[in-house]
Amino acid sequence: MNSGARSPVTGTRPEGTRDEAEAARRVQDLFGRIAPRYDFLNHLLSFSFDRAWRRRTARMVAPRLRPGARVLDVCCGTGDLAFAIEREARRDSRDARIWGGDFVHAMLERARGKAARIASGVQFLGVDALRLPFADATFDLVAVAFGFRNLASYAVGIDEFRRVLRPGGQVAILEFSEPPGPVFGRLYRFYFRKILPILGGLISGSRQAYGYLPASVARFPSPEDLAERLHAAGFASVRLERWMGGIVVLHLAERAADERG
Repeated sequence: MNSGARSPVTGTRPEGTRDEAEAARRVQDLFGRIAPRYDFLNHLLSFSFDRAWRRRTARMVAPRLRPGARVLDVCCGTGDLAFAIEREARRDSRDARIWGGDFVHAMLERARGKAARIASGVQFLGVDALRLPFADATFDLVAVAFGFRNLASYAVGIDEFRRVLRPGGQVAILEFSEPPGPVFGRLYRFYFRKILPILGGLISGSRQAYGYLPASVARFPSPEDLAERLHAAGFASVRLERWMGGIVVLHLAERAADERG
């Protein structure tokens, strides 16, 4: 696979940050500020497609879970992907144990509030995706929706996902991408870079956060590049699916079943 021109990108770098630690602190602060309006704006600015994308991801990964499987939703935000996986697992009577982890306290508070309202069994923890507080080979599935590109180091994140997966376990990364094509791609970039920051800034009170969103997507590795990084890190059966004309991409990969290290 061709990793493309963006392969040197090592992790997110909000404007003005100098290193990984500062980038992580800036992301934490940005998402803490928009947490009160985060769900409303996600649904509004995506025309509610974000709900469908998470549900579709859950439908694709849940059937592979064994009874009693352990699942980790990393960078979980307010918990929507974890809840979607829980619903699918329950529908198939798989009784999965699911954790959601994030390093933004305000997001976790809202996730816990949702869990209480819907009688969910998902447990939410404060975790740093680059230093997961779990033993090796703990989980059957590690999933992340729209949070991977916010990691200060993509390589460390991938290595941590692989470390906490059991042999045969699966990783699922759902992320925004810039769609190809001269017409649709141009329309998308106009909305994403011009309209979305204004609307998001007005409603959330943080134009900076919604300016960061399109900038982070533009700088994020191409889908082929990310697939290559997963493969290079030791994942097997790496594949990707483009949805909505390439606006979002789901990457799926496995930790080799016969792997010991």
